[in-house]
Amino acid sequence: MTTIAETWGVHEAQFWLRDEFPADPVRFDAETGMWNVYGHAEALKTLSDPKVFSSDTTRLIPKEISPDKDLFVEGNLLQMDPPDHKKLRTLVSHAFTPKVVADLEPRIAALTNELLDAVDGADSMELVTHLAYPLPVIVIAELLGIPASDRDLFKEWVDTLLRNSQQRSLIKQTEEDKKAAEETSAQVKNLVNYLSEHVDDRRRNPREDLLTKLVEAEVDGTKLTQNEVVNFANVLLLAGHITTTMLLGNTVLCLDSHPDEYRRVRADRTLLPATIEESLRFLSPFALVARATTTEVELGGQTIPADSMLGIWVAAANRDPRTFTDPGVFDPARAHNPHLAFGRGIHFCIGAPLARLEGKTALNILLDRFPDLRTDPAVPPSFIPSPHMTGVNELRLLLKP
Repeated sequence: MTTIAETWGVHEAQFWLRDEFPADPVRFDAETGMWNVYGHAEALKTLSDPKVFSSDTTRLIPKEISPDKDLFVEGNLLQMDPPDHKKLRTLVSHAFTPKVVADLEPRIAALTNELLDAVDGADSMELVTHLAYPLPVIVIAELLGIPASDRDLFKEWVDTLLRNSQQRSLIKQTEEDKKAAEETSAQVKNLVNYLSEHVDDRRRNPREDLLTKLVEAEVDGTKLTQNEVVNFANVLLLAGHITTTMLLGNTVLCLDSHPDEYRRVRADRTLLPATIEESLRFLSPFALVARATTTEVELGGQTIPADSMLGIWVAAANRDPRTFTDPGVFDPARAHNPHLAFGRGIHFCIGAPLARLEGKTALNILLDRFPDLRTDPAVPPSFIPSPHMTGVNELRLLLKP
């Protein structure tokens, strides 16, 4: 069977998409100074034990790689360990309860139809531009209470972050690394400054939105600082749309590449949730997460020293043949699918239910409105140029027979 990697030419560093799996589930990379974790069991262990595998990785990142790293740590839920992590996560958990998420379905459906109205009658559409990017951005922006009309600004900033999301050495920085760090820092500052203005406005003019709730929230009797609110909102905005954008593109690509599965889903939409889960395993949006060891630890037959940086390749772990039968096969009907695409443990993606609902709702409507939907063979998809993420930048679809 021809793999998606061979058909579409995804990033060469994502060897697991070529049905390859390393002999060693944990491997040290002398060039980058990082330990790479590829195995499913090993990845699960690192994600489930925050005492040994800390999420606070910034202490191991040289200033040359991230000169302003300290500005973006305070309030960054992704970089926090217990007990602070639990305190901050609890603040927004109410915004993503099953009922709150379920109640968003009519709005998600209305937005999907509104966005697709713009291409109604056209011969083709570009999935990311017309649906996969704007839909989740509008949803999370409305939850936060920031103007969804500013989504072109967000995209400009985020595209730079994705473009510069490469595996950098902790030992030696090239001129290219330094340039990328400067560009990334500049765009993160743009986003931080933008959100700071809205936080300031909420202090003066409270509203019924998530940003106001963060401004007014207290942890142990103390209100969050400006940086905590801004960085918290920053994580919610970015993580709240990037995953769904990639999920939608990847699922369409997987179905288009597997006609038999595509026909089954068209005929029986109850198969769509399992199809989305298999898409998350098969083409995992966030391929890499990082951890830092707090003590010496044995992992995958290796002794890893304290204060070591680990790259947890969840996308590779989701193709581990020790855990998944025929991991290189896209099989929505697989009985056992413990994928790690949304993480595991205390950092399990808080927005996972929302991403799943957005994916299911949007794909159902897309298939209803365009029964002849398929990729355009004359315009190959382009992928995010980073091995850290698996998703399309551009996916041209034909809408008519």
